[in-house]
Amino acid sequence: MTKHIIPAILLFLPLSATAESVPFSDPRWEITGAESKIETIAGTEALFLRNGTAFLKDAEFHNGIIEFDIRTTGERGFSGAFFRFTSPGNGEDFYIRPHQSGKEDANQYTPVFNGLTAWQLYFGPAFSTPLSYRVNQWMHIKIVVLEKRADVYLDSEEPVLHIAELKQANVAGWIGVDTGFAPVHFANFSYQKSDDVEIVGNPAEMKTPAGLVKTWAVSKTFDEKRLTGPKLPPELLTDQTWQSLPVEDRGYANLARVQGIAAGANTAFARLTLTAAKASVKNISFGYSDRVKVYLNGTLLYAGNNGYMSRDYRYLGTVGLFDQLALDLNAGSNELLFAVSESFGGWGIMAAIEDRKGLVVTP
Repeated sequence: MTKHIIPAILLFLPLSATAESVPFSDPRWEITGAESKIETIAGTEALFLRNGTAFLKDAEFHNGIIEFDIRTTGERGFSGAFFRFTSPGNGEDFYIRPHQSGKEDANQYTPVFNGLTAWQLYFGPAFSTPLSYRVNQWMHIKIVVLEKRADVYLDSEEPVLHIAELKQANVAGWIGVDTGFAPVHFANFSYQKSDDVEIVGNPAEMKTPAGLVKTWAVSKTFDEKRLTGPKLPPELLTDQTWQSLPVEDRGYANLARVQGIAAGANTAFARLTLTAAKASVKNISFGYSDRVKVYLNGTLLYAGNNGYMSRDYRYLGTVGLFDQLALDLNAGSNELLFAVSESFGGWGIMAAIEDRKGLVVTP
């Protein structure tokens, strides 16, 4: 560290002898982006990066400590570190939002599955925390990782964020830094591989909704544009394959765990079979991201858009049990299909049926 780093950062200097410092001028870094360069800023050699990433693919980091300094302008941006990446589209990500300084979403932990981040699913105290940031000054971030948990420190002696369950696979992978939109400077990057680290943070409280659907059958992807008219096109179910997908601790199914999206393949069915002892009406509460069409026995019941900025310019599109339908069920088997389409920010579905009397829900 240089004398220009604030004294609080000195708290992080005593690292194990196994900690490895990797200057951004080191050829091990694989740096891509709209703009990148090595320069001296405030007396410190740093990487200037705009809309890009810097990977250390040979690090093979599983458990241990990642540390670096970051300097932002306060503009709208998303800058931080990633770890345990097993491919460019699968790993763990933590970043700060300088433009949301002091607010509850000032930062974000999210897994990345098949190239899709999911901040619309992973939000609230378990995944972000209100922090205030200093502009045009160095700040120090430390991430301590052990198996399925992590603690995040920012110029602090205690964790500012505890991640009670890392969502990706518990395996070693690449590490690095990244940024979106506003440019940022990174410096003094180091990492320590070790199983002998301590996680001290406490998990945020989680509540499970009553009547929660706990498993979905998920189809292959198809083009959202094929969903036209009041009836489900039967050819969409021809030769379809289905994968069972359990929900996570907050009740949503992250559809990106099954597959990614592409042009002409941005939609998948999440299916339930409702077997009713007799003809009856059951209420279902649900939430989704980004868009959905709901079909009961092939007939369209609902179409909605919950995407980012879809309802007003501040709307985030987060997922909860905010919508409800009355399902007019036949005696016997009924097929309920949620055709969920994704653009960005999180591809998910959740639902709850509180009244299960005379009803079997599968899977």
